[in-house]
Amino acid sequence: MTSEPPPKLPEPRGTPWWRFGIVWLVIAGPAVVVVAGLVTAAIAIRGADPVLNTEERSAFQDRPALQGRNHAAAVGSQR
Repeated sequence: MTSEPPPKLPEPRGTPWWRFGIVWLVIAGPAVVVVAGLVTAAIAIRGADPVLNTEERSAFQDRPALQGRNHAAAVGSQR
């Protein structure tokens, strides 16, 4: 009884990773989030609101909320 080595099987030729659609789906999710974060940061930096001067006091600041709000609405409607 002679022991013969098993026949050599051909090596399977695998498909490259970039050919699988699921890989791009997995990569696309975080990539979209990173791009959206950068766009949001750019919008926030370029369109920042100016800092308000808190030293100035308006005429309505010392009034109760209802009086100040009603007066401001009445002034706005007379224009």
